[in-house]
Amino acid sequence: MEEDDAALVAAICERSERAFNRLIDRHQQAVRTFLRGLTSREDAEDAAQETFLAAWTHARAFRGQSSVRSWLFSIAWRKAKDAQRRRFRGKARDAAYHELAPKTGEAPTGDRRAVQQALASLTLDQRAAIMLCLAHDFTHAEAAGMLGLPLGTVKSHVSRGRGRLREVLGEGG
Repeated sequence: MEEDDAALVAAICERSERAFNRLIDRHQQAVRTFLRGLTSREDAEDAAQETFLAAWTHARAFRGQSSVRSWLFSIAWRKAKDAQRRRFRGKARDAAYHELAPKTGEAPTGDRRAVQQALASLTLDQRAAIMLCLAHDFTHAEAAGMLGLPLGTVKSHVSRGRGRLREVLGEGG
């Protein structure tokens, strides 16, 4: 499939919309799942669209040194970080304008919500490493390349993140 993906990117460089649509069909679910593990659902959807728009716009930047899937996840990671920065800036603006009100309402229950809350307790870098290595089966080395982090840091993030998830979810979580 990697050779076929590379051929799609080559066709995208020639502005083939058909190739671009095939690339989206092939990878959008995995990219969205990765992003949903890092950000809110809304931010994930926006970041996924921005990821594929960047792939279309900057297809010539793909050098073939990694898989197309890794390249897309790298773009997605950068878009998730951008979304986080935007969210923090927005919160800072809101805080300066309004007094912070205490949060009300009960959190939804269920295993999925528990996992989302547990993931939210991790740093963004830890969440990304966990999502790439555990949820999307990338190696630590591949994740390090995508995240632009040293291999040892990614291994550390996965190990510490896994430990934190066990704490939050309980040993069987």
